[in-house]
Amino acid sequence: MSTPDIRVEKGHAEPEEVAAITAILMARAAARPEPSATHRVRPKAGWRRLEREPGFRAPHSWH
Repeated sequence: MSTPDIRVEKGHAEPEEVAAITAILMARAAARPEPSATHRVRPKAGWRRLEREPGFRAPHSWH
């Protein structure tokens, strides 16, 4: 006998309940977008390189 893919940790689930949660999980997995489609390229680095910063900043500036 093989091990089940879904296991009830607490309580007792009827076969219909296990089938319903399995159908929901399968539908969500099928609706997930491709990883390459969600990959975004950042326009610049998220950190600052000191050699590219101007030498002086005004005391009232935010940058």
